[in-house]
Amino acid sequence: MHDFIVVGAGPAGSRFARRSAEAGHDVLVFEQGEVGKPLACSGHVSLDLWEYVPEGAREDLFQNEIRGARFHVGGPDTAGEPFYKREAISNAIDRVGLDKVLARAAGEAGADVRDGHTVTGVTETREGVEVVVTGPDGVERHEARMVVGADGPRSRVRAACGLPDPGEFLHGVLGFDAEPDHQGFVDVHLTVPRFFAWRIPRGDGGVEYGLAARPGDDVSGRFDDLCTEYGVELDHRCSGLIPIGPPKRVTGRRSLLLGDAAGQTKPFTGGGILYGMRAADHAAREVDPSRPGTLGDYERAWRDDLRTEIRLGHAVRLAYSLPRPVQRAGLKALSGEIAVHMDEPSTLFSREQLRAWVGR
Repeated sequence: MHDFIVVGAGPAGSRFARRSAEAGHDVLVFEQGEVGKPLACSGHVSLDLWEYVPEGAREDLFQNEIRGARFHVGGPDTAGEPFYKREAISNAIDRVGLDKVLARAAGEAGADVRDGHTVTGVTETREGVEVVVTGPDGVERHEARMVVGADGPRSRVRAACGLPDPGEFLHGVLGFDAEPDHQGFVDVHLTVPRFFAWRIPRGDGGVEYGLAARPGDDVSGRFDDLCTEYGVELDHRCSGLIPIGPPKRVTGRRSLLLGDAAGQTKPFTGGGILYGMRAADHAAREVDPSRPGTLGDYERAWRDDLRTEIRLGHAVRLAYSLPRPVQRAGLKALSGEIAVHMDEPSTLFSREQLRAWVGR
């Protein structure tokens, strides 16, 4: 019997597998398709990412240095208010490559990582879990003391274990232009109801265009309009759900959720790479697969770590729905040099940020 079966080899699942294997646990990981594909997530990340990848991986993953963002209350033809630092705020990276690097690190730590395996059933018992998988050799059954659902917004583990859904789902669309762009600013357009659209220069990796909105709010049509406004025709695009707001419970009798499956994302951007890996570290540290009671320790630890940032993230998102004149006035008043961390809205109230505002 394995200690953990991890469903999903994205950043959160692979991070948990690596840390648990390093702690001496027997870890089996299943990924439905090829690790990293299909791409359904932006490649714009904070600099903290490099603390979670193996030494030397940055050279292969790095694409562009970002120093700030221009916020537009309108399309590309409107003037954007700049928010920036003199040094790098964030990086654009090879997003598919990131998943592969993290999964490889899990394997090197001792986890058994298997792609091309689709989990079709999960059953919790008093002693453990049974996971049914369809792989290249047919149907397989595996037993473990616990199952970890890191299988995305439509988590099969979450559904099978009767765990609640995240509070809300958005529909995100991404597209890519191959033309290299090394400029240091992303563009954010507050033109989508309750969310936004974006353009991210990714160095030699081209340019990423995207937006997110509520499902059914003509997301594809809005994305077509964004591309038309920028004058680009994109050969490749991808889409997927973005969970916003973690549910009240992300653990079951012998199960726990991580990353998008747990709604561990930033409410004001939808990004969840760092939040998911931070939660994964808590899970690997707190959960003893032989003691189901330690699942509660994981619940407390990750919520204590991320609760304030998620709550403030919801507050930041409210600004996306303000009347346009208010948005313009607010952006103009607050724009300029900043001291904010892109994953931590609490830094809006830091001494450094307050000094930046007062000094203008």
